Amino acid sequence: MLNKKSDFSPIVFALILVFGILLGKNLNFETFHSNDLNKFNLVLSQLEEAYVDSINKDDLIEEAVTNLLKNLDPHSYYIKAKDLPSINEPMEGSFDGIGVEFNLIKDTILVVAPISGGPSQSVGIFSGDKIISVNGETIAGTGLKNEDVFKLLRGKRGTKVNVGILRKGYRELLEFEITRDKIPIYSVDVSYMIDPELGYIKINRFAANTYKEFINASKKLLDNGMKKLVLDLRNNPGGYLDAAINISNEFLDDNLLIVYTNNRLGDKKEYYSNQKGLLINTPVIVIIDEGSASASEIVAGALQDNDKGTIVGRRSFGKGLVQEQFECSDGSAFRITTQKYHTPTGRCIQRPYKKGKSDDYASELIDRMNSGELINKDSIVFNDSLKFITPNGKIVYGGGGIMPDIFVPLDTNSYHPAISEAIRKDLIRQFAFNYTNQYRSELESQELSNFIAFFELNINELKNLELYFNSFNVKISIFELSKIDKDILTTQIKAYIARNIWNDDGFFPVIHTIDNTFQKAIMQ
Repeated sequence: MLNKKSDFSPIVFALILVFGILLGKNLNFETFHSNDLNKFNLVLSQLEEAYVDSINKDDLIEEAVTNLLKNLDPHSYYIKAKDLPSINEPMEGSFDGIGVEFNLIKDTILVVAPISGGPSQSVGIFSGDKIISVNGETIAGTGLKNEDVFKLLRGKRGTKVNVGILRKGYRELLEFEITRDKIPIYSVDVSYMIDPELGYIKINRFAANTYKEFINASKKLLDNGMKKLVLDLRNNPGGYLDAAINISNEFLDDNLLIVYTNNRLGDKKEYYSNQKGLLINTPVIVIIDEGSASASEIVAGALQDNDKGTIVGRRSFGKGLVQEQFECSDGSAFRITTQKYHTPTGRCIQRPYKKGKSDDYASELIDRMNSGELINKDSIVFNDSLKFITPNGKIVYGGGGIMPDIFVPLDTNSYHPAISEAIRKDLIRQFAFNYTNQYRSELESQELSNFIAFFELNINELKNLELYFNSFNVKISIFELSKIDKDILTTQIKAYIARNIWNDDGFFPVIHTIDNTFQKAIMQ
């Protein structure tokens, strides 16, 4: 226990809104007295009795609550009952389902891999299988979307679902009855040794199980000789406050401030390290970017302000507000901001916002791109009144995210137009999947290290790639591409092939070879 003292799309913002920083879920809260709601109840009753058209009272209430919270701050919001499970699941670290990783290609569910130890693996589902039917109904070629697949395959633990599988080498569908079970959602994407002394861990969120996953990954790397760690928090939208505190504690000497929070009453809670960290003597490089928010910023801020390690990348998102979740009896919930947090030097890294202007707040990442900040460090203007100094004399700033010690600009090298079109049409991933299925036995027979070191597409395979792209009206001549474009294209294909066989343990070591920020980090 710790010592406690008194991508620039709407998807990025949506993830940060959903995960943010959570103290936890409050299931029992005091309700308002009826006289506090007289005006609201009066309006509702008169609408029901006298309004010219029929109304749906529940919809009106939901809309009113949504607008009420939306006008407070960008991170207080209402969650409909139907949406709550999908929002809670990633934070709780599990869901109920059949346990497969899948891709949707040409309206068909392709099994990338059954989850190890899960119900699908137990009944004999293999990588490369195609799910053609569910409970006797054909689903392939019906315009499926990801959410449709979730509805079909997920369900309460212990319930059963029948799937029809098309497998290479079999002419008839293979029928399997699968009993749904608890399926883990991992928040550590990958951990591996970059070289004999340098380890790497990537965390995608700070969930209930993140700290345990992080410790297990760290122990494994230390056992393999790790002397230095790269901790990748890029595009990590945040999560639970205690997970961020516990992970920060692993790096810090005794009795160092990790973070403190304040509420509107001035109540202050400080969280200190306890000298029991696994990685106190391990130098660390933390990678962040504009998608790193809240709990990610707590970790980066705690290490930066205590002069522990080096922060590499681009300025983080800038979310310094803490939410609590309250669940209602009808299955809905709402999150409200209850505290602000500060890094050890006293920085509040929350970027400015105007009440009721959530659209402007969400578009700030676009503004960063347009201002040149993501390309040129000098485009960032700091307010001298928000200057802070670390114990070793390093100047840091508050008021809008964590600025890295070493800035790495966004890679602005444009793809060849045909490669960009292939990415939009998902052709690179599809080609990699088809290649994997064709050569699965050969690929599975080799070690990952051997694949990483020696695999490359031969001339005939590159010609097949060109023909495949052309069949989707993507006109490209592979052999006329620049070396950079060809390397990007073939490395992405290689990375997806590796993922199909070895999951993220295969994907990231390959894709990191063309990741400029990663390459800069490992040079520190």
